Amino acid sequence: MKKTDAIALQNVNIHDGFWSKRQRLVRDVVIPYQWDALNDRIPGAEPSHTIENFRIAAGESEGSYYGMVFQDSDLSKWLETVGFQLSLQRDEQLERLADETIALIGRAQREDGYLNTYFTVKKPGERWTNLRDDHELYCAGHFIEAAVAYHEATGKRQVLDIACAFADHIGNVFGPGPDRLRGYDGHPEIELALVKLYKATGSRSYLELSKFFVEERGRRPHFFDEEEERRMVKRPTDRRYDYFQAHLPVREQHTAEGHSVRAVYLYSGMADLAAEYGDAELLEVCRKLWHNVTRRRMYITGGIGSSAHQERFTVDYDLPADRAYAETCASIGLVFWAQRMLEIDPDREYADVIERALYNGLLSGISLDGKSYFYVNPLEVWPSACNHRHDMKSVKTTRQPWFGCACCPPNISRLIASLGRYIYSSSDDGLYVHQYIGSTVKQTVGGVQTELTQTTGYPWHGQVTLTVSPERAAEFAVAVRLPGWCKEPKLTVNGAEVDVSGAGAVSNGYAKIRRVWEPGDRIELTLPMEVEVVRPNPHIRDCAGKVALQRGPVVYCLEEADNGSNLRDVTLSTGGEFIVEHDGELLGGVTLIRAQGWQTAPDAASESLYTTEAPPRTAVSLTAIPYFAWANRGEGEMLVWVREA
Repeated sequence: MKKTDAIALQNVNIHDGFWSKRQRLVRDVVIPYQWDALNDRIPGAEPSHTIENFRIAAGESEGSYYGMVFQDSDLSKWLETVGFQLSLQRDEQLERLADETIALIGRAQREDGYLNTYFTVKKPGERWTNLRDDHELYCAGHFIEAAVAYHEATGKRQVLDIACAFADHIGNVFGPGPDRLRGYDGHPEIELALVKLYKATGSRSYLELSKFFVEERGRRPHFFDEEEERRMVKRPTDRRYDYFQAHLPVREQHTAEGHSVRAVYLYSGMADLAAEYGDAELLEVCRKLWHNVTRRRMYITGGIGSSAHQERFTVDYDLPADRAYAETCASIGLVFWAQRMLEIDPDREYADVIERALYNGLLSGISLDGKSYFYVNPLEVWPSACNHRHDMKSVKTTRQPWFGCACCPPNISRLIASLGRYIYSSSDDGLYVHQYIGSTVKQTVGGVQTELTQTTGYPWHGQVTLTVSPERAAEFAVAVRLPGWCKEPKLTVNGAEVDVSGAGAVSNGYAKIRRVWEPGDRIELTLPMEVEVVRPNPHIRDCAGKVALQRGPVVYCLEEADNGSNLRDVTLSTGGEFIVEHDGELLGGVTLIRAQGWQTAPDAASESLYTTEAPPRTAVSLTAIPYFAWANRGEGEMLVWVREA
């Protein structure tokens, strides 16, 4: 069923003006910083205790378990990031540290393969008794993903052996047999991880176990009710079945419900299974869910999950800006899901969403220095209100050095480290270019070893050059995405224009160029980057009468540091001229948009709280910065959606 295949991370070398420095930041700053956080060595940050939990579980330290029930997963995501980094560049010191960590994990593993420090240390007799709340399979899934990434990078078996022993134990506990649990985790994650383990080992039992977990979810009688009866102690919860995506069997789910991260992790696993089993019905379910998320329940930044209550989806078009939850992990999970859908069916729609999330919803979650993070990504901030209102307590006005629930920081780093997986894919007869990131990919295409080098100034400039260099002249196709935001793309091959406007010239948003390629052939793609005034669907009530600015893939915002306070009073003159300037020093180097606007005259306010008099308005010059870069200059107001003059 899959029309394209992912390209191994080792085969893609990124050399990009925008992303390379962020990958270096992960390598040089983020990985060491997060290791220190896991060891409680960050002054002023919330403690983690993660490494100490493993030492206690291994019998090498005394003490009590500390942290969230899923604390183990923070270490797994760190280790997966290290695996991706070692795929890009060998580092003996980092590899030695990872090997020592893996050995510690192995010592904490039980003889039957079980691995979870919370239950080993704190509740040794309560394994698999509360799948609804306690994240056992979720933690297992993240460790399996880490094991696969590290094994692929180094070829070392120890970590994969630990993961296989754990997965085999899970297979002995869960399944359709009479002596097994017919259950699933409250937080999906094991589903997609087992597919990765299947691909790494060739053991089909892991694929079948993943399918079991997906197909079992939401069936009646309800597993969560049954396990609660077995516990004979009810744990109070206001979480309905839909919070866990368990309100219906997955094949009957057509709208995205519940906790947004859990949802997109589940949908990623479903897409994997649809591809592996050629399951057209399951794929159609994924498509319906995709349309519901991206056409009804997604922010302009690629954020999803609008409600702080239960970190969940609510109803169509409920996308408030100032109370937006939009957890960083949810945007990352959306990228995971979109990439799987893109491999099954190369369609610009999926790649466009990946791009939107990468440049906006993902990067907003990490500071420019890599040492502080947003869990929640609002589209409007008024610090005075956020710091006092109970219904906005989830909104932080500055990034935090770490979290007690620290799922987002290592999730960001593992995605940036593995970015090479999202740029290209290959098919039987060609190569697809999905993202415009300076890089070189080496792949066998049409039976010929081929190197394709991409150079670009993206996302600030829309000029992209692709140099195609097969070992010898060979016929195959290169499919080039024409981003949905670009109205008039231009494409040439060796200087000759390729018509991308005629019937049949473009399929699903990709210009597919088939020819006999000679070494050194050049594809030139020009994507004019005009400042676009984006207007919301009228059903998004929170944004009625407002506009946002976007240039290329980058969404912009107003920040108090440039425009003063009371940003909600600003109106934007959308019919005026937009001036685009690149500032190589500001915020690490960003392109700014300057525009004309209007604001109530500073001296027009009176002592009256309300008045029947129209206050005088004064012209103001507005400066918009990329949304991802906000909150790097201290606390202040921020606004994405601006009233239209």
